[in-house]
Amino acid sequence: MHLAADFVVAFVALLHAWFLVLEMFLWTKPLGRKVFQLTPEFAATSKKLAMNQGLYNGFLVAGLVWGLASGDFHVKIFFLACVFVAGVFGAWSLGNRKVFFVQAFPALMALILLHLH
Repeated sequence: MHLAADFVVAFVALLHAWFLVLEMFLWTKPLGRKVFQLTPEFAATSKKLAMNQGLYNGFLVAGLVWGLASGDFHVKIFFLACVFVAGVFGAWSLGNRKVFFVQAFPALMALILLHLH
């Protein structure tokens, strides 16, 4: 169970590393605009906000990697809880359930597996 939990934690970290790349570097590029369904104009005007959001995702990745590298249960729980809350808030504030399933649900699964272990 421990290995499964750490695998899901690593998956959540990789997801957020991908979000970092999308938001910080690909926001105005065709792939970034397609993923987030952005017009070129909106992508250009919101680029700095997206870069800031991407940086926050980087902090989540750093925390999850720290938890994995140290094996510290509490560090993993804290950063997974942050990811979960961000996913729930994002889904609610955007009115988009997809955000819940892409962001919050994997974190919730990791939290459950960590508590079962």
